Amino acid sequence: MTRELRWGVMGCAGIAVNSVIPGIHQSNSGKVAAIASRGIDKALETAAKLNIPRAYGSYEELLEDEEIDAIYIPLPNHLHMEWSIRAMEAGKHVLCEKPIALNAEEAQRMAETSRLSGVQLSEAFMYRHHPRYSRIQEIILSGEIGEVRGIHGVFTFNNAEDKTNVRYRKEWGGGSLYDVGCYPISAARMILGAEPEAATVHAFLSPEHDHVDMMASGILEFPGKVALTFDCGMWAAFRNTLEVLGTKGRIEVPSAFVFEKASILIHTGEGVRKEPQEMLNQYALQADEFALSVWGEKRARFGPLDAVANMKAIDACLESAYSRKRVLL
Repeated sequence: MTRELRWGVMGCAGIAVNSVIPGIHQSNSGKVAAIASRGIDKALETAAKLNIPRAYGSYEELLEDEEIDAIYIPLPNHLHMEWSIRAMEAGKHVLCEKPIALNAEEAQRMAETSRLSGVQLSEAFMYRHHPRYSRIQEIILSGEIGEVRGIHGVFTFNNAEDKTNVRYRKEWGGGSLYDVGCYPISAARMILGAEPEAATVHAFLSPEHDHVDMMASGILEFPGKVALTFDCGMWAAFRNTLEVLGTKGRIEVPSAFVFEKASILIHTGEGVRKEPQEMLNQYALQADEFALSVWGEKRARFGPLDAVANMKAIDACLESAYSRKRVLL
């Protein structure tokens, strides 16, 4: 009999309904066995729509289900720590949406719970699981683009008219750095294999949106005199790109995080080479890699300490944005 990781989903957020649950259904390893909401009607409606066998009207009931191995948490950011810890203490493995917490201190508490409970905890950056990022690192290591001099990443979209959106509640962890700035930050850390040393960020804090950062532009300084320059926003035209600049060339990722096309472009003195990449479901790949780590068949590439490190970088960016000063990590 084929082994199967039995998932429970905590909440009916759009990212869960539209992306993660379908991704788990398409994975080779997982099955969504139950879903919970704060009300049974919403849970039943979503379960029927997505062919999920069981529905619960509370998160507590989901955690009491002994036939659930892992919990996916797409709740608003301020609830990530509480429910991740409660799930891990109930013996469930946890895949938590990004950002994993409101700050590095919360992320550290979650990491410690993972260690003490002996369960897996991972942050849901689905893009990292697509093989094109391994290919990007191979090209860099080959020396084809020379020494890396910088990385530039952007992720912006315009949802500003939806004033009731949870992204615009400051006390709930709203703002563009939390929501989309975390992508280029995590990508630079992954590609460089290093942690930033300082952050300088300028932000547009909108009174119409509870004073969260609706746009932020910044620089993260890495060891070796390499930097990530980035911008992120929720009140700007859609962009979603990454560039790795070297001394002899550059790698361009036209759809870096959520993709319409998976190809990458390598620019060198010999011209431009396009490397098509297979249009794989990033959410299915994420589910499969998580399952393998749960079963001990593969070491988790992105465990709790990676999430803590990413939150330290975001903490520094937020501190810089609000203080308008360079912040050392």
